[in-house]
Amino acid sequence: MADITILRTADRDFRAQFRRILDRSQEASHKAEEVAANILADVRARGDEALIEWTGRLDGRQVRTASELEVSQDVLARAFAGLAPAERDALQVAAERIRAYHEQQVLKPYEQEDGLGVRLGQRITPLERVGLYVPGGKAAYPSSVLMNALPARVAGVGELIMMAPSAGLPSPLVLAAAHLAQVDRVFLAGGAQAIGALAYGTATVPRVDKIVGPGNAYVAAAKRQVYGTVAIDMIAGPSEISIVCDGKTDPDWIAYDLFAQAEHDEGAQALLFTPDAAFVEAVAAAIRRLLPVMERRAIIAPALARHGALIHVTSLDEAMALVNEVAPEHLELSFDEAPAWVDKVRHAGAIFVGRHTAEALGDYCAGPNHVLPTSGTARFSSPLGVYDFQKRTSVIQCSAQAARVLGRSASVLARGEGLTAHALSAECRI
Repeated sequence: MADITILRTADRDFRAQFRRILDRSQEASHKAEEVAANILADVRARGDEALIEWTGRLDGRQVRTASELEVSQDVLARAFAGLAPAERDALQVAAERIRAYHEQQVLKPYEQEDGLGVRLGQRITPLERVGLYVPGGKAAYPSSVLMNALPARVAGVGELIMMAPSAGLPSPLVLAAAHLAQVDRVFLAGGAQAIGALAYGTATVPRVDKIVGPGNAYVAAAKRQVYGTVAIDMIAGPSEISIVCDGKTDPDWIAYDLFAQAEHDEGAQALLFTPDAAFVEAVAAAIRRLLPVMERRAIIAPALARHGALIHVTSLDEAMALVNEVAPEHLELSFDEAPAWVDKVRHAGAIFVGRHTAEALGDYCAGPNHVLPTSGTARFSSPLGVYDFQKRTSVIQCSAQAARVLGRSASVLARGEGLTAHALSAECRI
């Protein structure tokens, strides 16, 4: 029997019940922080030796030297060549669409001269080396390889270092995706130890400038702790989806869309908002009927029970207000007039417009990045993109005349702040 909460905004206790559903705080978060800190300190102190030990203990991959963790380019190429034609074609279609979409994001340098004769500009330079973390604990994610690596390639990153947990060789699709995306080096190590190796460097794993890619609670804790030593993309939580539907979409479609997020993780969140009370019951019935045949029902069921809800609202406007409160990672607008409602969305990682636009298409091959802000951070964060792999540098060039004019203003402001050396530095050029 599939359990999922049914809420009605008209009920007196709706707000309390709604907040309970949204609360996905991890009881083990403090433990994860502590464990990650210990592992990071060990990797920083002992390098390869610690990486080998923790990988053997946590990933179950036993090696004698850290170099045995690396997968050669020949193995990656053979994995790609050995794919079934349908798999290879699907991977290439996804890669081409992801690359094409992200090519539109490349930041451009500029230069201008103002009325004082001051030349102002912005240089754009790619990061030199980036670490890609590709999760592998509960599923294989070739799509994550493409979504992390291709924007970096478009940005012009010099070297891509990939970490993927695996006791044996990962899925051939994961290796093939690394080949297709031209990842420079691949290491089979995961968890906080992989984050530590990327952040601090070891004799075998080079230190990177930025780490991107989602992972479990220990990976998230490790990324949080190494931030400042290296840059990170975001702290990713469990996956989530909100669906707004007018009640006219096939209930089975909606059930599958909810399952698609819930099957990622027991902590995933799947919400439906609809003004049609009968549709709530229809979707609940579809969930009960379809869940028993789902391969990952052991993950889907607890996710729906703990963090899922079918919510009866009074109107689509009320649904949109609640969605903006959730700020979901994924938002489906499953109704005919959906394009006209996109501008009403203030907070969402990605918006899927219309009944036929399943979120799953965005996970794989639509083109936009599937690395998205979670846990309400869409209020202030954006999807992973080319801009995450490029640096902006300001350029300023003053003529003697401009230095005299600006120097007077700078001097006044500097003395107002009590910074005499600043003032003198400007005044000596007046």
